[in-house]
Order: sequence, then C-alpha cells, then structure tokens
Amino acid sequence: MSDRTAGMTVPAARTRERTLSVTTLAAGEFHAPSLTDFFPPALLFEGTPFELDRLMLVRLIMTAVLVAVMLLAFRSPRIIPRGLQNVAEIGLVFVKEQIAEEVLGKETGRKFFPLIATIFFTVLFLNFSGIVPGLNISSNARIGMPIVLAAVAYIAFNYVGIKKFGFFTYMRSSIVVPNVPPALHVLLIPIEFVSTFILRPFTLTVRLMANMLAGHIMLVLFFSATWFFLFDAAAWMKVFSPFSLLAGLGFTLFEMLVIFLQAYVFALLTAVYIGLAEHADSH
Repeated sequence: MSDRTAGMTVPAARTRERTLSVTTLAAGEFHAPSLTDFFPPALLFEGTPFELDRLMLVRLIMTAVLVAVMLLAFRSPRIIPRGLQNVAEIGLVFVKEQIAEEVLGKETGRKFFPLIATIFFTVLFLNFSGIVPGLNISSNARIGMPIVLAAVAYIAFNYVGIKKFGFFTYMRSSIVVPNVPPALHVLLIPIEFVSTFILRPFTLTVRLMANMLAGHIMLVLFFSATWFFLFDAAAWMKVFSPFSLLAGLGFTLFEMLVIFLQAYVFALLTAVYIGLAEHADSH
C-alpha cells in the first residue's frame, strides 16, 4: 500500500529532498527535521501503484527480517528451547498469556492468538527499524501501515460480533445503552456509534503513527544538533555537542521502551475490542 494513496500528498518540488536520517547528516549543512522527510523520492517503479521509496523498502526489509527470525527460530524446534528459539518462544508466550488469554480467556484467547501475535510482532519489528543504524526510521511513522493494521483489527472485532449476534443485533447491542430514559437515546446512540465504529480504528492508527513520528523527529533533532555543534556552529558552541549526544543516546533508550509499548498497546486494544464485540449483549 502506497502512503501517497492514503490521503496524503507532497508537492512535486519537495519530493527531490533527501530523507533526513542520522546517517545522512554528514552530507551537508544542518537541516531541521520536518514532515516532508517522511515522503522521500521514489527509488523503484515511480509513478505506478507499486512505487517504492525508502520507507516502503524499510517495511519490506523489516518484514523479511521478521519472517526470517521466525523461520530460523522454529526450523528445528527443540523440547528444551535455546538460542533464537528460546527468545521467540518467550515473545510468543508473553503475547499468549499476557494479552490474548489475559483479556479474552483461555478458549477465545487461543482462537485469536495467531492474529494478535501477528499484529504484535509486525508492529514491534516495523517500529524497531527506527533505531537501527542505516534505517533510522520506523515505517509506522507514516500513516499507510498503521491504517492497514487498524483495518485488520477493525474487521476482526466486527466479524466476531456479527458472527455471534447477527448484523442488526450486534449493531443494536453496540450502540444502544440499556436502562436509560428513552429521551437520552437521541444523545447516546450517536456517541456510542462514533466511539465504537469510528474512534476505535482512528485512535489505533493515530496513536501508533504519532508516537513513532515524534520519536523519529526527536532522535534526528538530537543527533543532527550534535553534528551541527561539532562541525557547523561557532567554536564556542562545540561545548554543547556532548550534551546533545547524551540526550540522543538517552532518548534512544526511551524509544526502545516506546517501540515495545506501542506493539503491546496495539495488540492489547485489538484483544479488548474483540472481547467487547463478543460480549456486545452485555453492554
């Protein structure tokens, strides 16, 4: 999915600008980070539906890494895991026990575990590229992939509710609050409809995108400021370079926490929404 088709376009004059990353700062003068950095020029198949730019290539690379890690971890599974298999199993057990079964119960949790685990690890690996030297950006910082992930969650929880209750019963159970005065339904039904069927996918999308976008901009700001103080600023300003470098390293550690938390929150909310749809009749 090309992000340029996701409702966001960039003026032609700006498409020739280089993507700002920590590894390209040495090429010239200081440039402050901006939103145009998330729309670099096409590298392959320009002008076609399959156009690939730097961020799309980062997505493909991290997807390939995720698939490769899982295949290598479980190519020859052992009863007593070790090495990569042990790490992968710890991650899968965490998702199974702390998200799927914790929210949905054992039976339903096992049923939806593959979906929730796929969402968790997809978000985790795509986010992780934001701190990988040479990549330096999370492709979730642009809206295309968060929309796709939110759409998957949206389809999943609505499918669960419609399959269990039927379309009309599910809709009524989701938006009609029982045991309230009839006059209040005029106010509550639109609120419940917007909250359940519009805000849920919207907040899933924006939360993920905004956090990773802000994290990238902050990292670039700290490290580019370090470069600026060392090589472009006046001599007396060089004393500030160690502080901006330390701030960048510290924020990198914080970004590692955010990377995990965003994957956890996205998977957790997907499980919560599935649980709410499954019990829509107990509104």
